[in-house]
Amino acid sequence: MGFGDLKSPAGLQVLNDYLVDKSYIEGYVPSQADVAVFEAVSGPPPAGLCHALRWYNHVNSYEKEKASLPGVKKALGKYGPANVEDATGSGGTDSKDDDDIDLFGSDDEEESEEAKRLREECLAQYESKLAKKPALVAKSSILLDVKPWDDETDLAKLEECVRSIQADDLVWGSSKLVPCVVEDDKVGTDMLEEQITAFEDYVQSMDVAAFSKI
Repeated sequence: MGFGDLKSPAGLQVLNDYLVDKSYIEGYVPSQADVAVFEAVSGPPPAGLCHALRWYNHVNSYEKEKASLPGVKKALGKYGPANVEDATGSGGTDSKDDDDIDLFGSDDEEESEEAKRLREECLAQYESKLAKKPALVAKSSILLDVKPWDDETDLAKLEECVRSIQADDLVWGSSKLVPCVVEDDKVGTDMLEEQITAFEDYVQSMDVAAFSKI
């Protein structure tokens, strides 16, 4: 790992290629890693190395704050792409070695970026499905025991009166006395009792004989 000799054209070229898709030597904010590499560069890179020059000018703007930048300064060789030999070393690098230079980070970094992209896509699809899923509506089945005053009470009229009660999502059963279905948030047993017993000419009282969730 390293840039090689950053005072040489070869080292500056490696630095420029390394910064093609990066703003800083490490992470997403200026740090001591930038300070260490900056101090190894003899001066502003040539205009042709636009990425290195952009980075150099940006770090140079922190001239008075360099000491307070986060991180711990490490040896220069600890920064930069992997598998780069020191440009000042004997023999230099041949064309085969140049092919091995990883200018955009390791394979692990590329895989982690791909995994991150796939995870974000899966999360987006999951959230989209949740948004389209209808909300669960709580419902109950109620068996009402409506007592007439006596055996002379007109039960047909009593039933007609009871069935005249309407409310959102209140579904009465068949013509005989059977459980009716209500939506809990809209219809309550207290409301039904109040309205049914209001037909006082026919209804003596009302009890909830059975109550079950659907």
